[in-house]
Amino acid sequence: MGGSIQLLTVRGISIRMHLTFPLILIWAMLQFGAFSGLGWSGALFGALATLLLFAIVVLHELGHSVAAQHYGVPVNEIVLLPIGGVAQLKYIPEKPIQEFVIAIAGPAVNIVLAVILYVLNRVFGVGGTLQDPTTMIFGFGQLNVDSMFNYIFTVNLFLAGFNLIPAFPMDGGRVLRALLASRMEYGRATAVAVSIGQSLAWLIGLWGFLNGGFFLILIAIFIYMGAGYEGQSVELRRVLGKLTVRQAYSRQAQTLAPNASLRDAIDRTLQSLQADFPICDGERLVGLLTNKQLVQALDRHPPETPVSAIMTRDVQPATPGDSLFDVQQRMTEQQLDAVPVVEGGRFVGLLTLRDVGEVFRIASTRPDLLTETART
Repeated sequence: MGGSIQLLTVRGISIRMHLTFPLILIWAMLQFGAFSGLGWSGALFGALATLLLFAIVVLHELGHSVAAQHYGVPVNEIVLLPIGGVAQLKYIPEKPIQEFVIAIAGPAVNIVLAVILYVLNRVFGVGGTLQDPTTMIFGFGQLNVDSMFNYIFTVNLFLAGFNLIPAFPMDGGRVLRALLASRMEYGRATAVAVSIGQSLAWLIGLWGFLNGGFFLILIAIFIYMGAGYEGQSVELRRVLGKLTVRQAYSRQAQTLAPNASLRDAIDRTLQSLQADFPICDGERLVGLLTNKQLVQALDRHPPETPVSAIMTRDVQPATPGDSLFDVQQRMTEQQLDAVPVVEGGRFVGLLTLRDVGEVFRIASTRPDLLTETART
């Protein structure tokens, strides 16, 4: 993920911290220090408690990641954000038992940690007297072992409970879909889980509105949007997963030679309204000039600069037989608007996100109209 720095690597998984992460430390120090009136001791408690909280979040995400690796699902990285952690899995398996295990593994880590802390408290007296969770959440701030122990115990219970809410994008939404998918088709199971999640979001939002709970309203919006995104993602996979690049790419895309100038690229853009240009030496693809690169280059270089000095050389092209969904996902991950299409070492066309969108709309309504014929 852009804007993040690597902290460490576990089981080949890069654990990274987003550059906005320190914001949560500042907020915690203000919350426990200045706003609670506890001063510097409260501020130190807030900083330490937040660091321990995110250590637990890392363990939670590692639970998902290790379970995913067990089923052969690649894990790109774990990124720590101010709102929590995200394990970026290459894909979510559609086998119900696999999705269930991967989804439940995160909350299971928190439950195991809570049990361990409870045993330490009861057997060895660590942490003093465990208080009521509500009291603990709103009564923290004392910089001592007992207060910190109670905080971490409560956080594990909260993370397990919150993430098991049966709504996307929480783990509980995936657990619910996995259970439904064991009895119905995957797409239908997703649609039902999305409906349940969004209905729950409305109830949470209404409760927050009636009781002045601004935080609950934010959670409701988060759940509602997350559920909708999951539904769209599965529908995209259902439709595009049946298609290949051959059914979507344009054979009429224009190219530029390596010695063409930036001025030539602008002229070609105005004439054709094509935004991204494959750079070809004859029929051989040697690079890609994106519209973003072209605009930035015009601010830094004279118009006669050759495109070969600006273009991206390490382009990963698609082939006509590639899965359209897989290529679309790669384009989204790499923030690409277009990818060249190569067959037998020859450049044959260009696939753009606009092409993908057009094919998706057709395939969603009239899949019978799509064949393996060429697009012009």
